[in-house]
Amino acid sequence: MALLSFIARRLLQLIPTLAFILVVIFVLVRLLPGDPASAILGDRARDADVVRINAELGLDQPLPVQFLVFVKNIATGDFGNSIHLKVSVASLIADRLPVTLMLTIMAALIALVLSVPLAFVAATRRGRLADNAIRGSFQVGLSMPVFYVGLILLTVFGAQLHWFPVGGFGNGFFDQLYHLFLPALTLALSLAAILMRNLRAAIIGVVDAEYVDFARAKGLRSRVIMTRHVLRNALISTINLFGLQVGTLLGGAVITETVFAIPGAGRLMIESIYGRDYPVVQGLTLALAVVVSLTFLLTDILQAWLDPRVAQ
Repeated sequence: MALLSFIARRLLQLIPTLAFILVVIFVLVRLLPGDPASAILGDRARDADVVRINAELGLDQPLPVQFLVFVKNIATGDFGNSIHLKVSVASLIADRLPVTLMLTIMAALIALVLSVPLAFVAATRRGRLADNAIRGSFQVGLSMPVFYVGLILLTVFGAQLHWFPVGGFGNGFFDQLYHLFLPALTLALSLAAILMRNLRAAIIGVVDAEYVDFARAKGLRSRVIMTRHVLRNALISTINLFGLQVGTLLGGAVITETVFAIPGAGRLMIESIYGRDYPVVQGLTLALAVVVSLTFLLTDILQAWLDPRVAQ
């Protein structure tokens, strides 16, 4: 019952959060240098043409009026039409966002597969060769920028060894997984390094706790102690960190999609910012903000499930 009450409170907290996000999106988009009319017409734009296009787009209205129109359209599910692509923003989001989400989820899974067992090995063998090797290897990956790691993987495994495609998205689910493996690995390496270091430290801290010594004194098997008591409690802080890193993961997807020529939301965002395509930038930013907010909600629920004190 406490968990359900906690979930209800967190859902209510999303309302002011999303309202604030709407304000921030509207303001930041209009702080971009230039305007859509100039981007459409180019350097030889005449003032009369700029005024005409701004009037057609409703950008000649006062900012409060524009904001009310923006909120009204969002409330009715109308994200408007792309200024440059001449298609609805909703259809663009439906087409591009799943690609980015698939890339992000795949990267998160790879990061978890790499970090959890290696953190467990490093923590149980702290100070030994395995611990130093694991931490040293992840430190190298953590110190390199995402785009540089992507270029290395692309050059070695794509261009030279021909194990993976050098770009594109593929056709069909398994072909898409094949195309996204290198980009996902690029995103996962830095996240795995952060999660591994955090989880290793948490496991070491929990192993030395008094209740773990008490469990050993009761004669419980080491496997039960490590899974039921140590790993369960150590994962609490790591799950919280994982949720906080989702925004960084989506930001890295913008760069990764550009390097690997993936037709995702991140690449569309960059193109729309350069083209001052206000409706697309606003729609994509709102969609990504909702994804991050829901991820925070899910991580909070999982954290409360692992530690009931969080829900109180």
